[in-house]
Amino acid sequence: MGTTTEEQLLDHEGLLSSGDTPGPGGRRLDAIVVPSARPASSLVHAAGLAEELNAPLMVLASRQARADAIVREIEDNGIVADVVAIDVDSVPKRMPVLETAGLLDRTPFRRGTDVSMKRNLALMLSRAIGWRQVMFLDDDITVPDALDLRRAADRLPTHAAVGLHIGGMWDNSVVCHARRELGDKQGTFVGGGALLVPVDRNDGAFFPNIYNEDWFFLLDEAGIRPVARTGRALQQWYDPFVNPDRARGEELGDTLAEGVFAALSHGKLEDALRPGYWVDFLQVRRRLITDLLRRAEATEPGERRGNMIIALKAARGRSFLIEPHGCARFLRAWERDQAVWRRAMDNTGVDLGIHGAVGYFGLRRSATIRLNRTGPAPREPRLRQQRKRLDAAEEARERKLEDIRR
Repeated sequence: MGTTTEEQLLDHEGLLSSGDTPGPGGRRLDAIVVPSARPASSLVHAAGLAEELNAPLMVLASRQARADAIVREIEDNGIVADVVAIDVDSVPKRMPVLETAGLLDRTPFRRGTDVSMKRNLALMLSRAIGWRQVMFLDDDITVPDALDLRRAADRLPTHAAVGLHIGGMWDNSVVCHARRELGDKQGTFVGGGALLVPVDRNDGAFFPNIYNEDWFFLLDEAGIRPVARTGRALQQWYDPFVNPDRARGEELGDTLAEGVFAALSHGKLEDALRPGYWVDFLQVRRRLITDLLRRAEATEPGERRGNMIIALKAARGRSFLIEPHGCARFLRAWERDQAVWRRAMDNTGVDLGIHGAVGYFGLRRSATIRLNRTGPAPREPRLRQQRKRLDAAEEARERKLEDIRR
């Protein structure tokens, strides 16, 4: 059997190619890309960043997000930025058919979200437009210092991707959130929620339709590509345990990604292509979840702890549906899909501009485009002006209340 580990690793910091050494933030960012499923108000922050950095904002919208509402919301907030908002309700034309997606159809592991498809579409659209690098930003992420995006761009020429440190709500799966809450020093890794990627280099990297798709984006057949992390982003809080379906939906992707990263830390990626490796790692994974369950049940009861127990049971139940041969089969399909993706990117038209690229993928009717940047970024972006006015009003109100109390 291949090399494995006796327990799932707490972090994967050793797989990063270099430490956090921020640059001056002088490199220009070509665009900010948000694959959005939330209401239009969740895009205001990303639009403010785009205005401040004088970079276009591209939003790929579905579910609660609608392109026309997003553009209207941004304009209502007085933000001046080039915005390309596209309703993506189905897979656009020219997108390649990937074996990894079909492999999970009609199985309990079929993923119910479209974030992987939208990220892949963003890669192809950006290449067709003529952009060189784009910043993926989720619609529940904020970046306190806009220059962190340019500092990430400073490092991209020598890396295949550069992520931001994601704080606020830790960027973990349900099982890893449980580890942290039960006292383990659970780490995080680079994630697609705040990730700068090149689109002018075709190395076969794509986002498979599975949880932890961003980890697979960072891999190739030899292992992890050169990846760095710098800057800071904050994710909005959510309760990871309130819906056990989250744990079920994550389990296959979390098992595969953690297993592959363990193989890289203790051996090589080739080990994970053999079913024997997964016989061992699935035992490691299930032992971890069972131990977490035991520890959770031994602590003081409460609604949140009860939800954690239910979620962990859901994860363990789904784990017992995962077969070693299925894990190896998915990874071999992922390797083949990299070649499919490489050909698709090579065959994509380039330097078509925004309108040309939108038409190239048959998205003209579903796109709302507002190109209203006429010069350099304003010295004091309007979103920041608005924040200052609100802060000043709040300070004045507090002073008035203090005078009344006196």
